[in-house]
Amino acid sequence: MRSIIKQGQVVADSWSVLRPDEEGVWPAVADDVDVIVPLSMWLSDKAAWQERAGKTGVWLAPDDDPAALAGQLTGLPLIAVDFPAFTDGRGYSIGRLLRERYGYQGELRALGDVWSDLLHYLWQVGFDAFEIKDGKGIDSALNGYHTFTERYQATHREPVPLFRRRVTLV
Repeated sequence: MRSIIKQGQVVADSWSVLRPDEEGVWPAVADDVDVIVPLSMWLSDKAAWQERAGKTGVWLAPDDDPAALAGQLTGLPLIAVDFPAFTDGRGYSIGRLLRERYGYQGELRALGDVWSDLLHYLWQVGFDAFEIKDGKGIDSALNGYHTFTERYQATHREPVPLFRRRVTLV
């Protein structure tokens, strides 16, 4: 079983991410397995995914619109956002939109090219679980939470910018 970082702890992960193989063939999914399916697959047959014995989450690609899930968020225990490349920052906006505009309260997971340098920033915009890229140390990635002790800008976790926090401290 794979390990992930969730709420600042390394934990075993029971979820499987559904992706096509090299030939574009989707693997079969047992009914009792917790699975994270792509947004397009979820939208094509929501009822079937909801009726499974196992839990179903949804993953969004960087070009997916999180508004497609508006009104359905309370039934989703997990939403994952794919970061296909370290340099692709669109997932940050998706995460913040899910938390702040759409009020998503469940697990928000970052997956793909995720490693310690991103953790602090991902956590600040609302992500609470991280699937660390293969080859990167998961235990050392925990240090990413503590990269910075202060933030200038407002974030999901710290909605008051530093200049306003400093005024209240004086």
